[in-house]
This record gives sequence, C-alpha cells and structure tokens, in this order.
Amino acid sequence: MSKFDPKDSNEEALDPEAGNIILAMVKQFSKDMDLSRVTFPTFVLEPRSFTERVTDFMTHPDVLLDAASQENEIDRFIQVTKYYLSGWHIHPRGVKKPYNPVLGEFFRCRYSFEDDSRSFYISEQVSHHPPITAMYYNNPQHGIRINGELRPISRFFGNSVAMMLDSKSYGKIYLDSHGEEYNITYPNMYARGILFGKMFLELGEKSTVICEKSNLQCEVEFKTKGFFTGSYNQIEGKITTISEPRETLYHISGNWQTVTYIKNVKTDETTVLFDSSQESVMLKDVPKIDDQEPNESRNLWRHVTVALKNKDQDAATTEKTKIEEAQREAARTRRAQKIQWSQRFFSHDAEKDIYLPKICIDDNEIDALPSDPEEAGNILTQWIFTKPDGSIPEFVKDDESSVPC
Repeated sequence: MSKFDPKDSNEEALDPEAGNIILAMVKQFSKDMDLSRVTFPTFVLEPRSFTERVTDFMTHPDVLLDAASQENEIDRFIQVTKYYLSGWHIHPRGVKKPYNPVLGEFFRCRYSFEDDSRSFYISEQVSHHPPITAMYYNNPQHGIRINGELRPISRFFGNSVAMMLDSKSYGKIYLDSHGEEYNITYPNMYARGILFGKMFLELGEKSTVICEKSNLQCEVEFKTKGFFTGSYNQIEGKITTISEPRETLYHISGNWQTVTYIKNVKTDETTVLFDSSQESVMLKDVPKIDDQEPNESRNLWRHVTVALKNKDQDAATTEKTKIEEAQREAARTRRAQKIQWSQRFFSHDAEKDIYLPKICIDDNEIDALPSDPEEAGNILTQWIFTKPDGSIPEFVKDDESSVPC
C-alpha cells in the first residue's frame, strides 16, 4: 500500500510553443465537434492507456471488501457510494489525456489483499470507432464483481474540451453474497482554459448509484466552478429511498479530490466519508513488461511512454505514429480479406448492444464459476492471464513494473 498526495494540481500552464500548437488545432474545430478522430499532440498525453486508467476506480478496493462484510443494507450502500467517490482523486498532474487504445488492446492485473484473497481485472478495447472499452473485475473470496463499459465522446466547447460518456456506458457492482446489484452512472470531465487562462481539469453534472433491491439511491452533483464564484472540485448529493414518497437519509458534501462528508439526516451527525490523504493506495500486481503480449497496453505503448518520461516529444510522436499506422494497416488488411474482428475477452450481445465477459453466462446471472473461491481464482487466472503459448506471465508489484527509462 502507498499514499496518494491529494495536493497534486489540476492546473497546468502551457509554454508558449505548446500554446501556439493548441491554438492552431482549435482554429480547425467547430463548436460541439466530435473530437474522437482528432490526433492530439503528445505533450497533452498522460503516459498510460485509457484501458489502464479505468483501474483508478480500483485504487481503494478494500472499501468494497468492507461493503461486502456489512450486515446492514444501508451500511453496504454507504460503503459502495464511498468506493465510487474514491476513484476520482487519482489523476495525472495538470491536464492530460490517456492514450486512445487500439482495437484489441487490453490491460490486465490482479490485486493481493492481507486476508490472502485476490481480485482479478481485465479491460479490452472492443471497438475503435466508436471507441468502447469493456472491463471486468472479480474477487471470488468476497463475492464481489464489477463489469461495465465506457463509450467516451469528446466535444469542443470554445474554451473547453469535454469528455462525456455515451448513454450506453454503464458500471455494475455485484455483492453476490447479498444478492445486490448497484448501477452506476458517471459525470462529465472538462479540460478548461485551452484558449486562454490556465488549463485545469474539472468534473461536472450529476451521477448516480442505485440499488433496486435495497430501495436506495444516491445522486451526486459534481459542481463546476463559476467564473467569479464558487470553489473547485465541490460535490453535493443525497442518499434517498427509491420508492415514493422518497425519504432523504443522508446528505453528502465536500471536495472529491480531498475530503467528502456524510450527514445523517435523523441524527444531524456529520462524519468523514472519504479522505484521500488518509487512505492507502492498493498497488496492482501486473505482468512484467518483458512478459507482456504485443497488444498489452504497457508493452504496446512502452516506447511512447519512455519518450514522454524523457520529455522527448519528437520521439513520442514518432512512436505514437508507428502504432497508429500499424492499426490502420491491420484494418485495411481485415477489410481486404473480409475478416470479421473478434474480441478476445468479451462477447457482443447484439440485441442489447452490450459487451459481456466471456466467462459469464449473461448480464443477469452470476458468473459461470465454481462456488469454491480457490477454484474460481484458478479459472480466472487461466482465462485472463494465459498467453498464446499456454504460459502464465510473471508478476511484479506496480511500483516495480514501470517501463525502464
């Protein structure tokens, strides 16, 4: 476990040359323009892929373990809400965007806990146009599963760029030992000040956590700062019953980057819900970089990452272009040979237009896994980590696995 510094800045001041490049790009944009096919300069890139960035929501997986252990449904719901809010404070310094994953790219890892349980994670870029990232997480010892997909849409709004999620994006958290399913929606992300002023990152709009079985829902508004008033990173929300007449049970407030609070309406007691400076970051177990497959995220982008860390923008651009050209050539070959692309870890349900992990029966049933946690863990290991030659990669802790610079 390691600590995260919540004081890392959301702001970034561009040097004059970078600012001129951005300005030249923006002049070609029109308001509400879809930016999904726009190639951005490498100095705006965060040195990791979007397939890995999704794991930010697994930064504090012990919170979910606590949720599964709660006997009271309201306590479980509060812990799931805490888990959801705990994923937003992880971000690169300044305003950066992750690499756009190529079709078939994947990121996989596992998490090892003090109680000897393990969680397993896989995400795959199942579509390139439109971009869709499918993900799956499972801790068989505690009966916790997460699956979902993210369909990002980028839009230009004058002095801002927004990263929104298509309405078909979703996240589902299952606490199988309690038979509960939590449905989650997400806020928008904005890069402000791209034309004038300092660039800064901001979250905005409402998001929800809903559990039908518990008759509970949480609606949280990520508040954007006004031009002259307000503060950055503020949230306001409430936990209520779903059925009418709706009863408000708790109020939520605070700063999504630092400390959030929860207030019991009946007792008027306010306590800390999540404090990012006090929570430990769970390090991932990842395959060694030299033991990763060619289309595994860190290996695929390793030379771009090295160049970015060395602040060599020319080399980063060259390496990034190689990956993009290889992607285009592979697409041309498939079209010429009339080959239909097939996902490796997920299956497409055409009727519902959703991607489900191939280890599942369907989205309404528990995984096709044995009830014994050890057996289930072995099956998950084989499914997620087996390489084409039948071997399992060697793992290292996340802080030991960065691409050598």
